[in-house]
Amino acid sequence: MALPLAKLGTLALRTLSKPIASRLKSQAAVHPKFRNLSSPSPRYEINHRITTKIQRRIYGHATDVEIRPLDEQKTVQATTDLIGEAFIFSVAVAALIFEVQRSARSEARKEEARKQELEELKQREDSLAKELEDLKLKLSEIERLAKGPGLTGILNLKGVHGAESGKAAATPA
Repeated sequence: MALPLAKLGTLALRTLSKPIASRLKSQAAVHPKFRNLSSPSPRYEINHRITTKIQRRIYGHATDVEIRPLDEQKTVQATTDLIGEAFIFSVAVAALIFEVQRSARSEARKEEARKQELEELKQREDSLAKELEDLKLKLSEIERLAKGPGLTGILNLKGVHGAESGKAAATPA
């Protein structure tokens, strides 16, 4: 029962992360401190130039054309997109880590149950081996007694047998 609920929960979390990321992006775009942080700077320009050159090569466009610098609005938009995608990615990674850990715990419980069952089987085997050894000892004792004085020795009938023969000798017929 817990497995379907856990999977459903992670799916719901990933689905809910998209609107949350959109809200995060829209709030970041209008926040003044964020706009100051993401204003065009040399690092954004370098990233923009590299990305544009790679895209032009992929699509077969001319690469020696002048690349226009980013304006502030495009920089803010690119940064908010990055934040939104990073949020969605981090939620997906967290859900994946949760699933892996849950699966590992489940496997550990199964492995522990297998070890316990194996230990019980070993104890049962030891118990049966000891019982077999005891039975072998009893059998060898019975065989030893059977080879000895005979059945009368096992039943301890020597005294009874000797008394009967003494009676028979005392009464002459």
